[in-house]
Parts: sequence; C-alpha cells; structure tokens
Amino acid sequence: MSRNEPKLPAISQDADVTRSVPLGLRVSAALAWRFLVVVAALYVIGRMLGYLSMVAIPLAIALLLAALLAPAVHRLTGRRVPRGLATSLVLVGGLGVVGGLLTFVIIQFTNGLPALQQQLNESLSQIEDWLIYGPLHLRQTQIQDFINQAIGLIQENQASITSSALTTAGTVGEILTGFLLTLFILIFFLVGGEQIWTFLMRGVPGAVRSRVDTAGRRGFASLVSYVRATAAVAVVDAVGIGVGLWIVGVPLVIPLATLVFLGAFVPIIGAVVAGAVAVLVALVTNGFVTALVVLAIVVGVMQLESHVLQPLLLGRAVKLHPLAVILAITVGLVAAGIPGALLAVPLLAVLNAGIKSLVHERDPDPKAVDVLAEESADPTVPEEPESEDPAPDKA
Repeated sequence: MSRNEPKLPAISQDADVTRSVPLGLRVSAALAWRFLVVVAALYVIGRMLGYLSMVAIPLAIALLLAALLAPAVHRLTGRRVPRGLATSLVLVGGLGVVGGLLTFVIIQFTNGLPALQQQLNESLSQIEDWLIYGPLHLRQTQIQDFINQAIGLIQENQASITSSALTTAGTVGEILTGFLLTLFILIFFLVGGEQIWTFLMRGVPGAVRSRVDTAGRRGFASLVSYVRATAAVAVVDAVGIGVGLWIVGVPLVIPLATLVFLGAFVPIIGAVVAGAVAVLVALVTNGFVTALVVLAIVVGVMQLESHVLQPLLLGRAVKLHPLAVILAITVGLVAAGIPGALLAVPLLAVLNAGIKSLVHERDPDPKAVDVLAEESADPTVPEEPESEDPAPDKA
C-alpha cells in the first residue's frame, strides 16, 4: 500500500454485531433489562421493609394518623395555643374517644353475649331439626358422629392450637410495642413535622430539590384529603348500617356498627367483609328473611358510598379508578397482609399526587403549597385567586 493511499476507518466487530441486530430487538432488550433492574430494586426495598416491618408499619400508621390529626393541631395553633400543648390536647382527646368507644363496645358485646348465645342455640336446634326432618332425612346418629369427629379433630391438633395460642400471645406483645412506637413517632410528626421534612430535603440534589419538595408536600396534602374523606365515609357507613340493624332488630348493633366503621378504612373490601359479618349475625339470630333485609341495607349503603360519598368527599384531587383501588389492595394484601391492604390505597393516592406534580410542574414554589388544603393535592387544578376588593366598611 502506498503512502498516498487513504486509510479506511477500522470497523470494530462489536459495531458489526450491533448493526446486525434488528432495531426492535435492541429496543426490547434495553427496555427488558431496565425493567428487570427496577423489579430487582423494588424487590430489595420490599424485603427490607418486610425485615423492618416492626418499624415500617408503625411509621406508616403514624403518618396516616398525623394526616388525620394535623388539621386539628393547626386550628389550635391558629388560636395561639403552643404547638406542644395543642399536640397533647389532640392526642389525649383522640385516645379518650377511641378508648371510650372501645370500652362501650366491649360492654355492649358482653351484655348482649348471653342473648346471642341463646339465639344461636335456638338456630342450631332449628338447623338440626331441618337436617333430620327436612329433605335430607339425616339420622341423629349421623349428626352426632359428625360432632364427635369435629371434637376428635380438635383434640388431635391440640398441640398446634396451643402453639398458635402462644404465637398469639407473642403477637399481642408485638402489637403493644408497635402501638407505643406509633404513638411516639406521631408525637414528633405533629410537633415538628415541617422541620423533619426540611431536614430530609437536604439530602436531595439542589437542582431538583424544589420539585421534589413540592411533590412531597402535594403527596401529603393528598393523604390529608384521603384520610379526612375516608373517616367521614366510615362514619356515614357505620351510622347507616347501624340504624338499619336496629330497625330490623338484630342484636349487637353497636359492635357491628363499630366493625363497619373500622372496615371502611380498607376501601371496598373492608366494607364488604364487615357487611358480610352483619348479614351472618342476622341470619344466625333472626332468620333468613331478616338476613335478606340486612343484605339489602348493606348493599344500599355501599351504593351510596361508591356513587355519592366517595366522588363528593374525595374530589378530583385523590380520585382513583376502582380497578386501581382493587389491584392496590390485592397487591398489598398479598405482600404484607392486613397492614398492606390498609396502606395500599393511601400510598397509591400519595404517589398519584406526587407523580402529577413532578410531571406538570417545572418551576414550583414549595412554600406556596398548603398541605392541609384539599386543592393542593392536584397541581393541575388552578387555585382560586383571592379577591383583591377591600371588605366593605360596616356601618
């Protein structure tokens, strides 16, 4: 080769291989490995949260309670009550209400238990008569054999039942520890939540700090709106179903209404389970017709909740599609049991508001976000400007 002959650029073997792979396959492979990295990261985070569940669950529940109680603390501080004293008053009042309600429920359940046991015995006798003299024509010996087999099964598994009781005792200890930890974290959230959030934001790069700060504030505003609306819906559900049970004469009205109130904090599934318990109690104690009436009452209240209360109270800021709610509850239930089902929808609402903020807001001002205002949860909803007209003078 002469010196004047130009040299051709060397083509690497890797470039030849890359060029020979179809573009669609290259894009698919790039998306696939990135997806696997995201899944692996989520798996590691999930394992860490599972390992630290004794801390993660109380922390999440304390955040929910802080979202519920923060407006009350804010109102008291607005009346020039010191923040520490306002937090103490709200916590003592809340614990007093919950403790009084639980005490009342336990007393009502204890007082109604003998009548319930008598009605249950009568229902079992009616079922036994139906099995013997009804279309099945079973013999008394067959029923007695079945009862003996059930008793024998319990006796054979007595060891496992005893170990389960010991496990339950350990679980009670864990619940008590979690309750104290939740109360401790909640106090700090209510007293110095703003300072805690500001400290956390120092670890975010300065270029995106304002956007992340705003997204977090809007997420907490969405959580406040969600918890407030869910509590209102739970009260309406409990009152509606409780009044219906009282009218048709079902016993244990107050405990069942309380169960409905607590179940309403797990959207859709909680209300269905609590309503099913009420129908079952009506079936056992008052018969088939009363159970149908109670079922109609439960279905009516659920329809009122889903078509009127949820859209009206939750609003556009935290409105989630029912399919997203069902999938979130199912994933939470599979991943973390009852705590996962309880926390799945609030987490989804927070992520929904935070992602909307990151997508739609380019140069936000975190200080302009009022975390206790419902409209702050959605950056796509313009805030209503304050009227600049001076107030008319009073005569």
